[in-house]
Amino acid sequence: MSYSCPALGGLLALALLGSCQTPKPAAPVKSAALPSSPLPVEAPLIWKNEAFALYADRVEQGPYVSRAVSRTELTSNYQSPANAYQDPRITFKFSLNGQDNEMAPGQDHRIVAIPRAGSTAVETPVLTFGQQFVDKTEVPANTYLAPNTPLTVRLDLRPVLAAFKKQGYFTTYTGEKLYAQDFKGVFVAGNMAPLSWDFANLSNQQGAELKDPDGNGIYEVTLVLNQPAAAKTTAGRWQQTLNTADFPQYRSDFPLTDALYNLALEEARRAVEPDSTFRTGQEWAGVWTRDISYSIILAQATLQPKVAMNSLLRKVSKQGRIIQDTGTGGAYPCSTDRMIWAVAAWEVYLVTGDEAWLRKVYPIIKNSLEDDRQNAYDAQTGLVRGESSFLDWREQTYPRWMQPVDIYQSENLGTNAVHFQANKVLSEMAEQLGDTATAEQYWQLAKTIRTGINKYLWQEEKGYYGQFLYGRNFLSLSPKAEALGEALSVLFDVARSSRATSVVARTPTTAFGIPCIYPQIPGIPPYHNNAVWPFVQSFWGLAAAKAGNEKAFLETMAAVYRPAALFLTNKENFVAQNGDFAGTQINSSNMLWSLSGSLGLVYKGLFGMNFETTQLVFRPFVPQALQGTRRLTGFRYRGAVLDIELTGYGNQIDSLTLDGRPLPDNAVPATLTGHHQIRITLVNSSPEPSYAVTHAENAFSPEAPAVRYAAGRLSWPPVAGASAYQVLRNGRFAARTTETSVAVTPAAYAEYQVVAVDGQGLESFASEPLVVAARPAQLVQLETRAAKSGKPYKGFSGAGFVEISKTVNTRLTIPVTVPETGLYALDFRYANGNGPLNTDNKCALRTLRLDQQPLGTVVLPQRGVAEWSNWGFTNPILVQLPKGPHTLTLSFEPANENMDGEVNQAMLDYLRLTRVE
Repeated sequence: MSYSCPALGGLLALALLGSCQTPKPAAPVKSAALPSSPLPVEAPLIWKNEAFALYADRVEQGPYVSRAVSRTELTSNYQSPANAYQDPRITFKFSLNGQDNEMAPGQDHRIVAIPRAGSTAVETPVLTFGQQFVDKTEVPANTYLAPNTPLTVRLDLRPVLAAFKKQGYFTTYTGEKLYAQDFKGVFVAGNMAPLSWDFANLSNQQGAELKDPDGNGIYEVTLVLNQPAAAKTTAGRWQQTLNTADFPQYRSDFPLTDALYNLALEEARRAVEPDSTFRTGQEWAGVWTRDISYSIILAQATLQPKVAMNSLLRKVSKQGRIIQDTGTGGAYPCSTDRMIWAVAAWEVYLVTGDEAWLRKVYPIIKNSLEDDRQNAYDAQTGLVRGESSFLDWREQTYPRWMQPVDIYQSENLGTNAVHFQANKVLSEMAEQLGDTATAEQYWQLAKTIRTGINKYLWQEEKGYYGQFLYGRNFLSLSPKAEALGEALSVLFDVARSSRATSVVARTPTTAFGIPCIYPQIPGIPPYHNNAVWPFVQSFWGLAAAKAGNEKAFLETMAAVYRPAALFLTNKENFVAQNGDFAGTQINSSNMLWSLSGSLGLVYKGLFGMNFETTQLVFRPFVPQALQGTRRLTGFRYRGAVLDIELTGYGNQIDSLTLDGRPLPDNAVPATLTGHHQIRITLVNSSPEPSYAVTHAENAFSPEAPAVRYAAGRLSWPPVAGASAYQVLRNGRFAARTTETSVAVTPAAYAEYQVVAVDGQGLESFASEPLVVAARPAQLVQLETRAAKSGKPYKGFSGAGFVEISKTVNTRLTIPVTVPETGLYALDFRYANGNGPLNTDNKCALRTLRLDQQPLGTVVLPQRGVAEWSNWGFTNPILVQLPKGPHTLTLSFEPANENMDGEVNQAMLDYLRLTRVE
């Protein structure tokens, strides 16, 4: 190890004082008379748990050690265990068109991949689509999957092909019809590479598709399991090679943290493309709205403001709106977290004071929020609809039954925290620009969202917020914790006072950090599920610092520093279960928001920098284990360059001086110019009271039940691990049972769901809402209200269907007669084959009006590439309707532009009016 004596502090510096003196040349002596060498001094332990330990100069995790050789050099002997001790039991499932449509969740094929004597290959019997096969071969103790094991999977698809030939479609286990003309292929998904449970991307995965070379209806594919060539390794050494002297320089008494800071600086420089925009990660080219925005908030507004501006402006449409990244069902408005752009743009202004920038971004944010108000804001709850912020991979954080339209209908914690802050930011921008009326308007909107979050998402018994409201016509709360949303609720002052304290102290964290969600979803591979993301961990740490929780803040720093040190790069994510970077579905090095999080923990955490409109306020927080002296030099704030020295520990300032003079309110005025010295001395007292941290095993919830209704009873197969079941009626608790069926009485209308509960009290997602109604819905065939389309699609009802696009039926008039006064759910049966379920940007949307009064936005997400015979329902719009004749209009309005800008198209089968109350 290599130390610089001036950087050492406390007892360690005293212990090494003698060895820091310049030695005199020693006279030649015989070996017997050589003086003994001084014993090496052990670097102090900063933090330790059962998984790893963080020292001043190194990280230790079992046999793996990363060490700071100097402030600009790190070594690591880490090797991923991903290819060692692989279980030979392989689970898999077949997929038509990349959909999870063979068997119900939890019903998978199982093969034991142990070759028979005299062979090195494994072959399944010929399996039949939809009929589960379970290999009951016993696995001997200490028997693992051999490297390079060939596995041939064989499938009899003749029943599916026969259905195509006989009736033109095949009916899946869910009751959905897949038409022959929409059939693109059959794939295999599974639990071990090269297999994956990522159904939506199976068509892009090499080797996932089965083929029928001789045309006999028997499809097959051969995969090679446990390939040593796929073993995951990292570099053994990092040495700084790029000049980062123009960035703020950081020195402390802890060589490891200094080296990791310099690693993050170098990777920040590598993250800038030749066009002076940010690259999201080594494996992620291009500018992504949410990635750059969270990175800018964490550190890049301070570090590289011009690049931040360029990158933000790259994500503005021709219509002057913020671009929503591609996401579920065709992006906007299924995904609505684009508004984090506004928070990042405001951060750039606070750091730079650039009024021209403020005036440029103000109308962009205002126009975007105005569209969102029409398309995504729920007047009943005060909340905002749309996918979880950054958790944009449907299967990873939502029930399997939820379609993109269901995700649009959901109301998520993190996304609502973002919209609260975006409205607050716009209010503050308007105040700066002298528009007091707009300032008040958007501050009221922000407060409405905050009220909704605290009313509908808060869980008093758990002490933190739930994940999202979800369902169909009636919503219920998923009790899972969502780490980013919990952190943002504290940082943005959604959770205030005792609630902020409770969120940080009671949200479950695991040995390697805070996972994106808790508990995990079973059967879904790590990525957002069962994973820790360093940038989320960093936001969590800043929330802990704000809440005064020293333990949570220190644990965050350990959880961020461990992977960066061992992997010698700021990775995108790692598996929550074992802390390994291998095993997640995708992972990138040099990840922009991960490295920004590491820097942000220094700037906004340790040094406590809070940027305001007229000043930079210091609220430092140094855990006792990190006490000492630290310096941040060359830090640019507006027209000033600051050299900052911080000594002591705790979060109370004893003194703060600017060029030797006390600085009022611990704040640097925005008008300061020139080069200045700031010295901060802390009281050397840990916060009181000392708040706790909730440590938990990385647990998995049960599978969601698959519920059926027949003859007055709800029933479902037993769920593995479940000890009881909760029955929901219209989103509310109705009964608890240990049986797998329950009697229900048909009423006018009811939606039933079932939640499985295990012995620890962990709940599954609720099952798909199942309607039990005594009266049918009223259907209005739309080909009777407009010209029938001539397109050759199948699966519609009635005599045909109607096309809507930006040029066809831009305004559709629909006369209806309401049989009786009541609360109705209005939705449309539609098809949209313009893209896949999981990406792209061609979600169609329209405005629905009743007698010219706006009712809401109808969202028609993509349902599969060219799958125009795949029909589903839009989001329901709940409206009180009086008895009698009315005129509904479905129209394309300016706010209904999607992210594509050109294609905004769907086919409509019928309008459904369902009385729900």
